[in-house]
Amino acid sequence: MRAWINALLAGAALIGAAPPPPAMDNHRIAVQRFGKDAPWYERRIPFFESADPRIDAVYYYRWSLFRAHQRDLGEEGFISTEFLDDVDWQRHPYASLNDATGFHLAEGRWLNDRRYADDYIDFMYAGGGNDRHFTDYMADSVWGRYLVDGDREAALRHLPVMRHIYRLWDEKFDFDKRLYFVEPLLDATEYTVSSIDASGGKDGFRGGDAFRPSINSYMFANARALSRLAAMAGDEAMARDYAARAEAIRGHVLADLWSEKLTHFIDRHQSRKNPHVTYWEPIRNRELVGYLPWMFDLVPDEAHYAQAWRHLLDPASLAGKAGMRTVEVNYEYYMRQYRYLGPDPECQWNGPVWPYQTTQVLIGLANLLDHYQSLGPVTRSDYMRLLRQYTALHYQGAGKAKRLDLEEDYHPETGQPIVGLDRSHHYFHSGYNDLILTGLVGIRPRADDVLEVNPLLPEAGDPQALAWFRAQDVPYHGRRIAVTWDADGSHYGRGKGLSIEVDGREVARRPTLGRLTTAVESARNATIDRPINRAVQLVRGQFPKGSASSNTDPENVHDAIDGRLWFFPELPNGWSSAPSPAGQWYAIDFGKPVLLGRAELAFFADGKGFAVPRGYRLQAMVGGGWKTIATPRGSPVADGITFLRWPAIRTDKVRLLMTPKGGKAIRLVEFKLFQD
Repeated sequence: MRAWINALLAGAALIGAAPPPPAMDNHRIAVQRFGKDAPWYERRIPFFESADPRIDAVYYYRWSLFRAHQRDLGEEGFISTEFLDDVDWQRHPYASLNDATGFHLAEGRWLNDRRYADDYIDFMYAGGGNDRHFTDYMADSVWGRYLVDGDREAALRHLPVMRHIYRLWDEKFDFDKRLYFVEPLLDATEYTVSSIDASGGKDGFRGGDAFRPSINSYMFANARALSRLAAMAGDEAMARDYAARAEAIRGHVLADLWSEKLTHFIDRHQSRKNPHVTYWEPIRNRELVGYLPWMFDLVPDEAHYAQAWRHLLDPASLAGKAGMRTVEVNYEYYMRQYRYLGPDPECQWNGPVWPYQTTQVLIGLANLLDHYQSLGPVTRSDYMRLLRQYTALHYQGAGKAKRLDLEEDYHPETGQPIVGLDRSHHYFHSGYNDLILTGLVGIRPRADDVLEVNPLLPEAGDPQALAWFRAQDVPYHGRRIAVTWDADGSHYGRGKGLSIEVDGREVARRPTLGRLTTAVESARNATIDRPINRAVQLVRGQFPKGSASSNTDPENVHDAIDGRLWFFPELPNGWSSAPSPAGQWYAIDFGKPVLLGRAELAFFADGKGFAVPRGYRLQAMVGGGWKTIATPRGSPVADGITFLRWPAIRTDKVRLLMTPKGGKAIRLVEFKLFQD
């Protein structure tokens, strides 16, 4: 094996003595897509472009979505949030939820800055973040991250806690049926067939415990991941134990959750004393959740099971005009609205399109098309059509008012958002960039020293085909890779077909679409840099404390030091001053002396009511009085980060003085302070 890899590496070295310049200008693209905030992205994200500008636009929007949801907890590092607005059911005071963790890590594993995924995993396992409020497949996500970065130590760091959390789910294990069950609400899917039918059609928010394809697929995937991690750690007994657990779940899912009548994986009711449903009775309609077993390769490669995919393409079943229905259209309570918050409809899973489950189904479909022989009726053209359909859901409005803003759920026929609440804007309970990199581009991460690429594109002439694409600066096993498809060689001028580059050198090529593999010798990942923001405060009223010259509502003042940073106009964020020509200030009281040497300031401007200050300076309390420590020239950056440095000093208070521009209000999105 090693000789084969060395031979491939040696052959790759002969392709070119010096790497050509990158085919894409990352700096230009970053500035075009992210404006003044471009430096954050240019250093971190893999870049992508294709013959479909809408896919490209959503790809970069999704990275801005990812950045917006990175909450800085100070010494506890960064986590990913699901909502930008606070919700009652989050884990306070962090605003974390464990149900979206799989999507967060699947996206974050592709960043060249590994801190975000690393901190998040530490928080979920060492910091108690995985409180099992919802079902999840986080252990499998840790394994998935390892497949990209190859960091053995990081993957194994929390193995004992991962095993402990797995066993806690025994409370949801039916030892008679040998399957897991869950209330749909705690599966993050309220108002499903099992819960609505368990209420006699009258409700469905709570109740409806069921043996679901979701929780059983998750526990299968987590058990398989724990087995693989244990083997890597040298614990063969644990590896065997969890491999056996995974296979037992697989057997029962295939035997008991597959419906011959519906040719689909379905729920069975678990409620033992319910007047409306019977224990072990199968639900009466197909749901989108039935495709989740393919997301984790639980399903055998047999035509018997692959026939389930025809329902996804059937307008009389799960195929809406604008997206995938969560239950088929002939369900008795399809799209009945049960729940309102004031005048606005709330979340339901009895028909609406959810980016959450759309992502999961597209992952399962990518697996099917990549390495199954029995495909049923689906094709690569179907995959790209459904991916484009999902892409379209990211756009809101029409004409010049059209903007990118992903919301919670959508009407399956119109594609219009259903919930429409403030919390729904820029919602992060789904994935997209992982779909682009693993599906469209076709990077299939592996544990060995091999890079495998298989783009899921149809051949030229198909209406869903792409003539060209390129993914560049993609991290893989400590290297940076690029994958290029150029059908006739005319777009990039580097030759016809599919090619792979590793650290800037072309190492493999084929003239047509198809699977392409090459050896990639793993390298050490860059050390993770972890500067600590000393100014962040999650709990209002505790030190550090903010104060301001105007608009002193505690919530408004606190928002500038809450660890949240985004520039979306739909959701105001940060301290907003009163509109006035008078000078404004924002101060932070640490309650004790701290050593500080630099700051990061984020200001929002919209060309209307908010503008960055035309002048500003930073002061610190020294010897009982305010001393100016930084007086930058000109205005700070709008919708980006302004960096300030000074010789480190020890102080207990800092104050930012600002001169408004044209009497407009100032919005200080976030005020961060660091030791160095």
